[in-house]
Amino acid sequence: MVSDQTIILILVHPGVVTAESKARIAEAAFNGGPLGELVQWSDLISTLHILGHHVYLTASLPDLRHYFGVDTGGCPHFHSNPNLIYTDIIGLRQIKSVLKGPWFKYRCIIRVLDTFGTEPDFNHISWANKHKLASPFGGLNMIPLQFYTMFPHTPDNTFLGFVVQNQLMSEQSELFKSNKRQNQALVYGKRAEFWEGKTAYLDVIHKYLEIHGTVNNRNALPNYVKNHGIVKGTDVQALLRQSKVFVGLSFPYEGPAPLEALANGCAFLNPKLNPPQSSLNTKFFKGKPNIREIISQHPYAEAIGEPYVWTVDMNNLTEVEGALNAILNQTIEPYLPYEFSCEGMLQRVNVLIEKQDLCSSAASWPPLSALQVVKAQMSCKTACQKAGLICEPAFFPHLNNANTLAKNSVDCQTSEFSANGLVFPAYNSTQHCWFQSDPLLFSCVRSDESLTRVCPCRDFIKDQIALCKDCI
Repeated sequence: MVSDQTIILILVHPGVVTAESKARIAEAAFNGGPLGELVQWSDLISTLHILGHHVYLTASLPDLRHYFGVDTGGCPHFHSNPNLIYTDIIGLRQIKSVLKGPWFKYRCIIRVLDTFGTEPDFNHISWANKHKLASPFGGLNMIPLQFYTMFPHTPDNTFLGFVVQNQLMSEQSELFKSNKRQNQALVYGKRAEFWEGKTAYLDVIHKYLEIHGTVNNRNALPNYVKNHGIVKGTDVQALLRQSKVFVGLSFPYEGPAPLEALANGCAFLNPKLNPPQSSLNTKFFKGKPNIREIISQHPYAEAIGEPYVWTVDMNNLTEVEGALNAILNQTIEPYLPYEFSCEGMLQRVNVLIEKQDLCSSAASWPPLSALQVVKAQMSCKTACQKAGLICEPAFFPHLNNANTLAKNSVDCQTSEFSANGLVFPAYNSTQHCWFQSDPLLFSCVRSDESLTRVCPCRDFIKDQIALCKDCI
């Protein structure tokens, strides 16, 4: 628990679960619908409670109005002002509609859960409109770090994450003690349509392993599949503990399940995506406020790599067989990155609550001691990664002046402030420097081949990418 001095009041408003949103995500979860957002919300709420904060949950517009004292017949304000507000994009719009103009006084304490992330140019409403990037989920004009993602997709946003259920957490359970690893595979895909067109791929896997599924109906499934139907979480855990391979079908993208498989000692077959999928070419991502490309079903898992994750071309059956042979000729131990453990999430959320200050122009976290400047003709995300670091957008304001650039061996012969680009601060071959005049347009992910970017990078704790070594 945190100390009494740091216990704060936190409003949690998951707009996606409200009846007014018409998303019906909670209902769909029991019929093979997506669980990722609900997992993240439940883990966040549990984390805030364990840390000892005062949490107030609103799950409808009447609840939200009551909390803020709107339309209560003149009754006094029921609660003191929150120190932090966690919501999502739907919830943020609901907060704006309930509070109208006064919502702005809460702007900098809002944290927006955003599964796939929001890039700065999509977030900036006038830039998005001018450059035809308008999106139903963009144009919110928030500070990009206020968007909290499920995975560390982009350093422009903040990585919140979730907790992965795993073998070690359940080692005292008789259910798990009784499960022994069988010569079987469990397929990742709760809807029959995810399996369509994958028969040749599954046939190869069936040569080596008995195939199990948890599908909402048997239509379109090969007759050799042992289907358990939609089952509860403990049953999925049991199946993973029995299986040797967790089989991706290329969809759904970037869900929690592959990490759950790894944590239970199951290797993951991670299909490549060719061409890479993004909002520019894929119906699922259309309207998402980013143009991030994913080259496999689960890029985070892909980065973990072998022997835990085998990224394969589903249409290259020789490659699939090679991966299966390699997996079956070794023992895969349970593996879970620290940032997805209970302890890792508690540490990360506690530090973010205590130290991430988006309200002050003189914010001092992350500490400047973590800053490492990298200059490159590519995106800062890529440049920092090549240096074994991560781009830290909180440091952009510190670099955004000629004096700091001079201390980092950039001698600006001429300079100007401009809001006509997403790569500033930067300079060209004649040492003309550009500085960003609109702080909402600082971007780690954009590049311009004609300019050299001055990138604010930082180190990070192994398996806890959201935090630098001096951040805790």
